[in-house]
Amino acid sequence: MTAPRRVRRVRWAVGSVAALALLCAGAATVAAARDDGAQHPAHHTAGGAPGTPATDSADAGFARDMAVHHQQAVEMSFVVRDRTGDEEVRRLAYDIANTQANQRGMLLGWLDLWELPKTTAGQEPMGWMAGGHEGHAMNGADGTGGTGAGHRAHDGPLMPGMATRAELARLRTASGRAAEVLYLRLMTDHHKGGVDMARGCARLCTVGAEKRLARGMVAAQQSELDAMADMLKARGAAPRP
Repeated sequence: MTAPRRVRRVRWAVGSVAALALLCAGAATVAAARDDGAQHPAHHTAGGAPGTPATDSADAGFARDMAVHHQQAVEMSFVVRDRTGDEEVRRLAYDIANTQANQRGMLLGWLDLWELPKTTAGQEPMGWMAGGHEGHAMNGADGTGGTGAGHRAHDGPLMPGMATRAELARLRTASGRAAEVLYLRLMTDHHKGGVDMARGCARLCTVGAEKRLARGMVAAQQSELDAMADMLKARGAAPRP
């Protein structure tokens, strides 16, 4: 066997072990959410099944909205992986994609466990935060600031920090340093919005496992925000104001 084949086989094995670990962690977290619901039924209103959060609860709203938010982060990370050969950016993108895909699986798993819909008609994104989020104004499709009331999806973000369709299109066509800087700026905005959402859940959610996940998101994404600021500086750029 040639050396490159041995390296590829070792990498595949390591990747398989990591994927299995993520699946086990996700299963354990979903099980913890089931236990929290059983142990603290008084904190929950009737949802799809007895003793679970209601469809319009903070627990369900955060799970639905953050699953959508995470999906875009995973998408952007896969895009930049193919638009640059820079190992530092590719490694960051790999870490974000793996972490957020795993967390998204947990969030959707909880909704399944609670027998609640993954999408709800007629409910504004972030409505579970009772009229706003902490620190970021949600932009309307025309780029003007707003609270999200009457928001219509067009080219503007649905939730705090999410990239617009135009920004995603630019990322898909950029390459090299331009792709790296655009990705780091978009992901910085994305993380800031995600941190606001996670703080909201840590404050408003009632399921213990979900609150713990939200607090973990805040700590991890704050650390990645610091790293991305350094990476932008090394490329002669800075986060968007």
